[in-house]
Amino acid sequence: MRWMRAAGRGLLVLVVVMTGYVASGAHADEDSGTGRGPLTLATAGDLTGYLGPLLEGWNRTHPAEKVTLVELPDSADETHAQMTTDLRGGDRSRFDVLNIDVNWTSEFAAAGWIRPLPRDRFPLKTFLPPVVDTATYDGRLYAVPYVTNAGLLLYRKDVLAKEGVPPPRTWTELEHDAKTIAPKYGLGGYAGQFLPYEGLTVNAAEAVYSAGGTILGDEGARVTVNSAAAREGIGFLARGFREGWIPRAALTYKEEESKQAFQDGHLLFLRNWPYAYAVASARGSKVAGRIGAVPLPGPNGPGTSVLGGSNLAVNTHARHPDSAARLIAYLTSEPVQRQVLTKGALPPVRAALYQDPALIRQFPYLPTLRAAVLSAAPRPKSAHYDQVSLVVQAVVHDALTGRETPEEAVRRLARELAAVSHR
Repeated sequence: MRWMRAAGRGLLVLVVVMTGYVASGAHADEDSGTGRGPLTLATAGDLTGYLGPLLEGWNRTHPAEKVTLVELPDSADETHAQMTTDLRGGDRSRFDVLNIDVNWTSEFAAAGWIRPLPRDRFPLKTFLPPVVDTATYDGRLYAVPYVTNAGLLLYRKDVLAKEGVPPPRTWTELEHDAKTIAPKYGLGGYAGQFLPYEGLTVNAAEAVYSAGGTILGDEGARVTVNSAAAREGIGFLARGFREGWIPRAALTYKEEESKQAFQDGHLLFLRNWPYAYAVASARGSKVAGRIGAVPLPGPNGPGTSVLGGSNLAVNTHARHPDSAARLIAYLTSEPVQRQVLTKGALPPVRAALYQDPALIRQFPYLPTLRAAVLSAAPRPKSAHYDQVSLVVQAVVHDALTGRETPEEAVRRLARELAAVSHR
């Protein structure tokens, strides 16, 4: 059930593309005058195979708007590259609807690639409140949340039970247990995703946010990272590598590698998305039945997770905008969102599903995930998000490897992010 390959996870990138209708030589809206017609849905990362059967329900009830499923690369970076290359083609773009990683919304909106959407057409009040913020830019709704996500702390509950200690709520408790308990059982103390890629941006942002800091403000126009909180957050992670309670191998970890290390019984604690809990709990896992999940710790109590997931947006040059909006409404409806969770193991955006007793029995981490999402924060909003993320990755990695002190890294972050924001 490896449905996540890039950070933000919950990422299932969908692209609604017009086919057939264009091939017939017809132009948009000639079929009904309402912007309706057949669609092609391209997806990256549908590794559970749930989406095809789900779309059969749409096709049965919308014969004039049938969706053909097409897969894009399952790497978020590759998908982003293909989308942006296509969207720069303007009205030659093949895409009608994009299910974009939540941190691309600001970039795509600022570039004029996606159109504002009417809030009253979608049931936003039924969603977990923080996810709606990821779909807005400059005060307007530019997408509709489809899948959400938040980081959790997975832990070996059997080991902590033997030691008679609860799961950590603070960084001090996490550090102490990682230093003193993990070695007694031949385990690494703690790991996250620390390879220089989007996952490192997420882990760094969570550390800064948990300490009470921020990275950017005013939709990316103001750099706010030069703070004591940012130094504390990055310093916490750098200290873990320096003192060894974060193993050096974690510098090579993405989601899947870190999940595998935990699943194979090599770690006491792991920061990851909920899919890692589901996979590590499955039959055949070496730690099945022996793991728990709690919110990420912070300096003085529960920390702050970064929101992951994906949002559905409509191309500015969509050929069938009404069908695109109707499909978005279908994919975010309560029955379909239930299938997104039960068939795809993807965290839904509908708030009520997190309190459904039957679903909680099937997915015991749902209450913890709900709490994490409700207290989570989006990644820094910026029209130049891809460049912002690259800067964060490079600078924080230098701090984790000891090439720079946390103080030096934060000052460098401020300088380089300011350069990006003024481009």
